Amino acid sequence: MLQTASILLVITALGGLLMAGIRFATRHNPPAWLAMLHGLLAASGLTLLVYAACTQPVPSLAVLALVLFLLAATGGAILSLAYKWRQRLLPAWLVLTHALVAATGLILLLLAAFGGD
Repeated sequence: MLQTASILLVITALGGLLMAGIRFATRHNPPAWLAMLHGLLAASGLTLLVYAACTQPVPSLAVLALVLFLLAATGGAILSLAYKWRQRLLPAWLVLTHALVAATGLILLLLAAFGGD
């Protein structure tokens, strides 16, 4: 389950990189459909990770990744509801913080899922 969640979240991260590229290259927000797809994939991976953590023993790195993903999801919700929904330009500092927290969580999850321990 951790490996499936990892794959979903890697795809999510690729979409996030695309959206950040759009935001910083064009000084416009990414399209709504891309943001919604990013959120849906992130929620899917996060749901699998929560389920795994609640139903089976998981490495401590996976639990730490879960906490970071929950923080990143909070930032993503703020980006969507407080800025994108109101058609305000996404603040660069919040985009970068969201990305950094999510990327750290992804690295920890990949280590937990594929690290070999």
